[in-house]
Amino acid sequence: MKTILIMTMLSLSFLFGGCNQAKKNQVAEQEAKADPVEASKASTIYEVNIRQYTPEGTIEAFIQHIPRLKELGVDILWIMPIYPIGDKNKKGPLGSYYAVKNYKEVNPNFGTKDDFRKLVKTVHDNDMMIILDWVANHTAWDHPWIKEHPEWYTKDSTGTVVAPVEDWSDVADLNYENQEMRNAMTDAFVFWVKEFDVDGYRCDVASMVPNDFWESARAEMEKVKPVFMLAEAEKPELHKKAFDANYAWELHHIMNEIAKGKQNASHLRKYFKKEPTRFADSVYRMAFTTNHDENSWNGTVFERMPNSYETFAVFTYAAPTFPLIYSGQEAGLNKRLRFFDKDTIEWKSHKMGNLYKKLNTLKEENPALWNGRYGGNIQMLKTNNNKRVFAFTREKDDNKVLALFNLSDTATDVNIKKFESEETFKDAFSEKQYNGKAPLRLKPWGYFIGLTQ
Repeated sequence: MKTILIMTMLSLSFLFGGCNQAKKNQVAEQEAKADPVEASKASTIYEVNIRQYTPEGTIEAFIQHIPRLKELGVDILWIMPIYPIGDKNKKGPLGSYYAVKNYKEVNPNFGTKDDFRKLVKTVHDNDMMIILDWVANHTAWDHPWIKEHPEWYTKDSTGTVVAPVEDWSDVADLNYENQEMRNAMTDAFVFWVKEFDVDGYRCDVASMVPNDFWESARAEMEKVKPVFMLAEAEKPELHKKAFDANYAWELHHIMNEIAKGKQNASHLRKYFKKEPTRFADSVYRMAFTTNHDENSWNGTVFERMPNSYETFAVFTYAAPTFPLIYSGQEAGLNKRLRFFDKDTIEWKSHKMGNLYKKLNTLKEENPALWNGRYGGNIQMLKTNNNKRVFAFTREKDDNKVLALFNLSDTATDVNIKKFESEETFKDAFSEKQYNGKAPLRLKPWGYFIGLTQ
């Protein structure tokens, strides 16, 4: 009887212990999902230009694309500004998304608040995150604050409200020395998190706004829910408390210069050598071949990178960066979208769509390619041609990736110097295998992304 009782107690202990462990695992999974940084560790971000996305140019019409974007492997949707656009000093027929007339309303050309609420729910139902574009540095000239609170704006010596930059004639500069204005801006920030459940923000010209504002604003949002914050900036101090990710602008410019033949692979080595001295490995460095600014003002990827746009797209996934896809890139967007007018994207099948889908799957499944501290550190390799070839490995747990890029318009035989790995790597895009010992032929702008067997 005593033996049976002990066995019963042990069985119950095992049963409840297992239940408790299962509950702990479930809680841990929920906490990870609630933390957008943890949840985004294998993520790709996608920039949505509502105005140009569909013929209708509405939130409702864009919602129909979410299943396709889910299938593409996108994890975070960055929605360009959805707010009413100012009429005073407006540029072009429709004006700039970044000339905000009201921070708490939806542009009627895009739809209604109910439409936006439906968008957020649809995104979340598809297990994706959604962040809004936020313009904290300036407002439209007919924002109510200008008349109601002129002291909230920067003025010149004559007492006249000024633009933040001479060329930005359609917006007025906000005065961050005014605490009441800061409070109102913070309130608007929190509004979309609390009332619409957005997951964070991409913050326009973040370095032009005091860092202590970003830190205090984030603290207020975090009282509602954890958020993900992306800065359009490249200042390390922004990441002490305020931001999780930023623009890798310098890297973008290096890629453009290499594409033009004005720089080479050695410039990338210098860049990645200094990266650890600038940013902690917790910071996501967003890499891109284009975005709304680059596309509209500096040209399409086919103009700037005519022979290498595919190569650099792959590079943004293989390198320790956080990759961005801009609206239409998966369809081979080959025109500069007009910034102040309607200019609908042409949706069609294109090889880049298949490539991005493959890259998103590869990133999701291989922890060595994950973002920030979650992925593997870059270990650069020397080759027989350090100016043409950029070679590196990234390793995380049992996952190791070998990446070779021929950054030139000349076919190259690659020899890795002092390659100590004993593994054989299989190319992620073909049946080609390579062990790092013999030369590997790469076509002009060719690449090899090798995975261990």
